[in-house]
Amino acid sequence: MFWTVEKLEARVKELGEYRYRERIKIPSFHFLLDEEGEIGTRPPENASWDSIKTGEYWSGWDVYAWLKAAVDVPSEWAGKEIVGLFDFGRTGEGNNSGFESLLYLNGAPFQGVDSNHTEVFFPDGTAGSPLEVTFRLWSGLEGGGRPVIQEHKIKQAELAWMDHTVDDLFFTGKAIVETVKGMDENRPEYHLLLKLLDRSFQLIDWSKPGTDTFYSSVYEAQRVLRDGLNEMEKHHPVTVRCIGHTHIDVAWLWRLKHTREKAARSFSTVLRLMEKYPDYVFLQTQPQLYEYIKTDYPEIYEQIKKRVEEGRWEAEGGMWLEADCNVTSGESLVRQLLMGTAFLRDEFGTECKYLWLPDVFGYSWALPQILKKSGIETFMTTKISWNQYNRMPHDTFKWKGIDGTEILTHFITTPEPNQDWWFYTYNGQIRPDTVQGIWDGYRDKSFNQELLLSYGYGDGGGGVNREMLEMRRRLDDIPGLPKVKTGRADEFFEELHKRVDETDQYVHTWDGELYLEYHRGTYTSQAYNKKMNRTLELKYRETEWLNVMASVLKTNWSTYPQQAIRDGWKIILRNQFHDIIPGSSIREVYEDSKLEYEQSEQLMIDSWANGAGVLVHNEKPVYTVLNSSPWSRTDVIEIDEKQAGVWKGPDGNVLKAVQKDGKWLVEAKNIPAMGYSEIQFSAEESAKEEQAVFDFKSNELHTPFYQLKWNDAGQLVSIYDSQAEKEVLAEGEKGNVLQVFEDKPLRFDAWDIDLYYQQKMKEITDLESVELIESNAIRSVVRFKWTFLDSSLQQDLIVYSHSRRIDFETKVDWHEQNQLLKAAFPVDIRTTEATYDIQYGNVKRPNHWNTSWDYARFESVGHQWADLSERGYGVSLLNNCKYGYDIKGNVMRLSLLKSSVYPDYAQDQGEHLFTYSLLPHEGDWVKGETVQEAWKLNNPMSAIAGSSDQASFSLFSCTAEHVMIDAVKKAEDGDKVILRVHEFSGSSQKATINSDLSITAWQECNLLEKPVADRVEGNPLSFELQPYEIKTFILDMTQG
Repeated sequence: MFWTVEKLEARVKELGEYRYRERIKIPSFHFLLDEEGEIGTRPPENASWDSIKTGEYWSGWDVYAWLKAAVDVPSEWAGKEIVGLFDFGRTGEGNNSGFESLLYLNGAPFQGVDSNHTEVFFPDGTAGSPLEVTFRLWSGLEGGGRPVIQEHKIKQAELAWMDHTVDDLFFTGKAIVETVKGMDENRPEYHLLLKLLDRSFQLIDWSKPGTDTFYSSVYEAQRVLRDGLNEMEKHHPVTVRCIGHTHIDVAWLWRLKHTREKAARSFSTVLRLMEKYPDYVFLQTQPQLYEYIKTDYPEIYEQIKKRVEEGRWEAEGGMWLEADCNVTSGESLVRQLLMGTAFLRDEFGTECKYLWLPDVFGYSWALPQILKKSGIETFMTTKISWNQYNRMPHDTFKWKGIDGTEILTHFITTPEPNQDWWFYTYNGQIRPDTVQGIWDGYRDKSFNQELLLSYGYGDGGGGVNREMLEMRRRLDDIPGLPKVKTGRADEFFEELHKRVDETDQYVHTWDGELYLEYHRGTYTSQAYNKKMNRTLELKYRETEWLNVMASVLKTNWSTYPQQAIRDGWKIILRNQFHDIIPGSSIREVYEDSKLEYEQSEQLMIDSWANGAGVLVHNEKPVYTVLNSSPWSRTDVIEIDEKQAGVWKGPDGNVLKAVQKDGKWLVEAKNIPAMGYSEIQFSAEESAKEEQAVFDFKSNELHTPFYQLKWNDAGQLVSIYDSQAEKEVLAEGEKGNVLQVFEDKPLRFDAWDIDLYYQQKMKEITDLESVELIESNAIRSVVRFKWTFLDSSLQQDLIVYSHSRRIDFETKVDWHEQNQLLKAAFPVDIRTTEATYDIQYGNVKRPNHWNTSWDYARFESVGHQWADLSERGYGVSLLNNCKYGYDIKGNVMRLSLLKSSVYPDYAQDQGEHLFTYSLLPHEGDWVKGETVQEAWKLNNPMSAIAGSSDQASFSLFSCTAEHVMIDAVKKAEDGDKVILRVHEFSGSSQKATINSDLSITAWQECNLLEKPVADRVEGNPLSFELQPYEIKTFILDMTQG
C-alpha cells in the first residue's frame, strides 16, 4: 500500500548522481577524424585538429576519430579520488558492435571507455596539475547487414571527485532493493532488509540535495544501514565463486583488426580496476588475443604478465582460440591445443588443466580423448543450455568420449536477467537474481554446493565494470543470498574434482556427443570457408609428411620449413574461430578470411614445393607419384604432359592412360603407403588404344559396376548394382534430386535451420542439356546442366573402371537468398541409425523421430562421409567440402548451400565447385571401405616431374587394416618425427608400423608431444589400439 520497494528503488537511483562531487564540465574537445584508422593506435603528434563541443554529434560506419582536451584539476581536490565521466556514443546490448574508445594518458593506453564503462579513475597526484586526456574513438559497425551510418553524441565529459560514503550507500541500497524484488515475501530476510533500508533512507534530507545538510544526512543513513547489515546473521550453505571475464569473439560482427583493438580496450580496463580492487580476479583465455596485445600494445602486455605472476590474472583455457568443434578436424583440434598450451606455458608459466569453450555450437564426441591426451582434466561450457527442444539432465557430470575416455564436465548455469528460459550465459551480471539463479537452475545440488559465475560484458569484449565489483562485495553481505566470493577458475575446478571423487551421491555419466540443438545452419553457411578449411587441413598434413620424408631420406633437417608451416597452421586455426568457420560473421570478416586463406595456401604451396624439391631431381620423363595415404593405393592421377606416348610402372608394365586436353589421366598402380613410386613416360612408343568399358545411351550409362538411368529432369531413376544384383534406390523413388527449401529461420539467419524448412521445397528440374563429354578405358563423364530462377548448375556424373564410387562434380552459380540447396538419395536400405564421420572416428545417430532427442538432430554434422547400412549392404554419401547431413528413414540428404542474408547480406552468392559421391557397397561401411574411398576423394594423388634416390619407397605403413595415420610431422622440439594414428572401425587392433627406413628408437607421447611411456630402442614399433583410440609416437629414424 505504501509502495515501499518502488519508492526505495527511485531514491537509490536518484542518489547515484550525488556520488560525484564538484563536477567540472569539459565544454569542448579538439577533434580529428581518421576514417580508415591510418593514424594507428598511438595519439597523433603533428596533426591538424578541428573542434567539437560537448553535446554535438559525430557519425560514421567503421570509422575512427580522436578527441583531445586539457583540464586543470583543482588543487583543493588533493587527497580525493578523481573520476572522469565520459559518454561519447552508444555501445549496444552486450557491448557487441557499437561505439568504443580507448583513453590515453601521457601517450600510453590507459582504459577503455564505452557505454558500459563510463567512469575513469585517475592516478593519485592528479589534483593541482593540468590533465590531458586523448581518446581514440571507433564508431562501431552495429551488427552486420549492409553498412548503415552510426550517429553518436558527445553526451557527457566531466571531472569530479568521488564521495565514497555516498557511493557505499548507493550500491548497498541498490543491492538490497534488487534482492527484495526477487525474494519471496514470506521469507524473514525480506522484511528485515526492507525495514532496514527504509529506516536508513528516511534519514536522508532531500529538501536541498547537494548541500552540506544533505550530505550529512546521507552519511548518517549510510552508517545506520551499514551497522544494521553487520548485525544481521548470514548463514548460507551455497557459495558462488565469481571470476571476472570478457568474452571476445576473435571475429563476428567486427573484423580481426577490430578485435585487436577490443582486446586493448578491455584489458586496459581490467588493469585499472585491479588497481582499485585488490580482490578482483580476472580470467582471459585465447592466446591469439594475447599475441595481438604483445604485438600491438607491449606496455599493456607487460602489465598483464605482472598480474599473472601475482595470481590475480588467470591466463588459461587450453586452445589457441575458442574453436568450432563441429567442422574443425581432429588434427586441427590437436593443433589448437598444442599451440595454445605452448603459448600459455612459455609466456605465463601456465600448465593448462581445463578447456574453456563457453560459446561453441556443439562438441564432438572425440573431445574427451583429445583433451585428456593434451593434459586437460576439465571441460566447461554454457552453450548446450541453448538447446531448442531438450535440456541436458545434468550440469556437472563425467563425459565419456568415443573411445571411453572420461572428462569432468561442468556447465555454468548463470541465468540471463529477466530471461524465463533455460538459456545460460558466460557474460554474467553480478545481481541478486543471477547469484541466486545460478543455484536455482543447477541440477547437481546433491554433491556440489559451490558454483562458478563468469561475469563481465562480452562477445565484443568490454568486460567487468566497477558496478559489478561493488555489487559482488554488497551481495556477500546480504542475508538470504548465497555467499558471493572471488576466486580463480582453476582452483574451482580442482575443488570440483575433489567433491566429485569424494561424494557418495550419484554423479552422472554422459556417453555420447554433446550435440547443440541449435545453430544447425553453421554446418553449411559460407561454403568457401568450409572448402578452404578442409583443403588446407589435408594439404598441410601432406606437406608435413612430404617434408619429413625428404628430411629423413636426406638425413638433413635444416631444409624442413618449420616456421612457414607453423605460420600457415596458425592462419587455419585462427579462421576456425567459432564465428568464422561456422559462417556466422559479417561480410567483411569473410573478405579478410579469403585473403588469409590465400596466404596460408601460398605458404603451403611453397613448403610443399620445398619438400618436393629436396626429394626429387628434375629429370623427365620420369615422374614420382606421391601417396600420403596410410595404405597402398591404385588411383587415377592427372599429369600435365602434352606429348603422346606410353606410361609404364616401375615393373615396366604399361599403365592404363588417356590423353585429354593436353593432359594425361594415368591409373597409377600400387603406390606404396605414405611413400612414392616412379612411373616412366616414353614419347617414342605408341600406346595401344584400350577399349572403353562404358556404354552410354540417351538416358542410360552402363559401367563395370552399375547400370544408371535418369529421367528428363536429370534425376536418377535407377542405380542398379550389377555385382550385387540389387537396385540401390528405393522403389519408385528418384536419386540425386537437387532440392531447394525456403530457409527463413525464426531468429539467427546464418546460424539456424528450423525444422519447418521442410514444409516448402522445390526440385530443380529445368534440365537444359545432357552430354557425354568423356568415355574411355578409365572413366566416363556425363554432363548435366540446369537452371533454377537466377542460378545455374552444371554437374559431371563421373564413373570409373577401377572404383565403385559415383562422383557428382558440381559447379553452381548461385544467386538465390534464403534458399537451402540439398541433394537427396532415397535408398533401398532399412535401418534405424545412420553412421557419420567425425574427428578420429564416427558416430551413430537415429534416423527416426521417435523422441524429441531424435528429431532435434534433424540436421547433423558429418565430415567426409555418412552411411546407411544393413548387415549385408549399404550406401555411403561422401563429400569433399560439405558438413551438413540430413538422414531420415531411408532418405540421405547432403546440404550444399545455405544462402542467408544476415549477418552477411551476400552470403554464398556466386560460383561454387564441389564434389559429392555415392558409394553403394556390400557389407557395412567398414567392409565397403567407405573410409578409404572418402579419403581418396578428399586426397587425390599427385605426381612430380623427376626421380628420387629410390624408385619406390614407403615412409610408413601399418599392418592393421583399420588404422589411420593422421599426422607425420617434425617434433616441436628437436629433430625427431612425430607419428599420430587412430583406430577408425570401432574394434581393437594390434598394429605394427613398418618403414623402409630404420626406426632406431620410439616412445609414446601425448598430443602435446610429451612422453608418457618408456623409450624403446630399435624396431619394431608395435602397439595395441582400443576402439577409436588415438596414439602418438616420437621417433628417431635413420637410413636403413
